[in-house]
Amino acid sequence: MKIYTRKGDKGTTGVFGGKRTFKNSARIECIGTLDEVNSTIGLLRAKLGNDHEWQSNLHRVQKDMMNMMSHLARPSDSKKENPNPKPEDGPEFCEHWMDDMEANISAPSDYFLLPGGNEISALCHVCRTQTRRGERQLVTLMQEDPECVEDYIMSYVNRLSDLFFTMARAEMDKHGVAEEKWNLFLYKRKKKAK
Repeated sequence: MKIYTRKGDKGTTGVFGGKRTFKNSARIECIGTLDEVNSTIGLLRAKLGNDHEWQSNLHRVQKDMMNMMSHLARPSDSKKENPNPKPEDGPEFCEHWMDDMEANISAPSDYFLLPGGNEISALCHVCRTQTRRGERQLVTLMQEDPECVEDYIMSYVNRLSDLFFTMARAEMDKHGVAEEKWNLFLYKRKKKAK
């Protein structure tokens, strides 16, 4: 079977259920960004090496993202059901993982940080910012097809960006790399002013 079909030569692509839509539609932009995140996670995993403690969790995130993208590719008016699993426990999975990492970081997260530190930390920040873009595009898709974007998907993607921020901090802390702080979080500034 050939990889090319020529069906996309006119600027459209197929979605779940057989319909075609323009490649710049909200649905395809959203799925494309999440696919970009997933590819960057793949790069992160390659940089970490096979024995790194994050490998199995990141592998799970990648599979969950593939499943979520497949559900986002199904318009809510499609008569065909999507048989792929729904990773509804994804938000809690991210929260537990973040809690575990935070417990081992030497200082609390009180500041906005300049992305960087070392290569792995910087790559985690790339994943974080791509995920935030995907989240914004999820909102656009949700406004067009509210039933397509289930609550667990919005929550999971939201938690993923927090997860990558925490991973960046954990990586720097583990290697003794100082964080470059920008500003105290707003709620911390208000608390300090009282």
